[in-house]
Amino acid sequence: MNEMILPIGLFALSMCITPGPNNMMLTASGANFGFRRTIPHILGIEIGLLAMIALSGIGLGILFRSFPLFHQVLKYASILYLLYLSVRIALSQKADSDDQKGSRPLNIFQAAAFQIVNPKVLVMATTSISTFSISGSGYTLSVVMIIAVFGLVCIPAISVWAGFGTMIGKRLNSRTSFRIFNMVMGTLTASSVLFMV
Repeated sequence: MNEMILPIGLFALSMCITPGPNNMMLTASGANFGFRRTIPHILGIEIGLLAMIALSGIGLGILFRSFPLFHQVLKYASILYLLYLSVRIALSQKADSDDQKGSRPLNIFQAAAFQIVNPKVLVMATTSISTFSISGSGYTLSVVMIIAVFGLVCIPAISVWAGFGTMIGKRLNSRTSFRIFNMVMGTLTASSVLFMV
């Protein structure tokens, strides 16, 4: 089982650090709110991802195969929620703007809940369980190992995107530049819907 740690780690890194809805939203959040205020969003992603891997280990894939309609409903719910978040990103302004006093980044619970409908996380969870788990008596331990490796890899990988957004935010020094940046980030986030459909 120890020889599986490196392949799981490489898979986790490639899945967590590549562009997707979470990383686009973290970049926008870092730019608009700064890294420190984005930390709950980062932690929520981690919690939601690990919960989805655990649920996949318990049998989410079986549920999807048994009730394909449930999978379709979840898919379209994720599309609607992702489009809502995309619009929210596209229309947001810099956090210290007078027009945006009520604006705030996603909190830990919102970010964790989004993972339930995030198609990339569903793929990551089901693929990691189906690829790296060991059948028989070692199954539970292998699922725990997959969760542990993802737990170690996820936060550093996704934090890169929040840090990147924070650096961009420091260089955007006009209201217009922030609007353009947020429109681009909202569009990129919405574009991931194309891969779901």
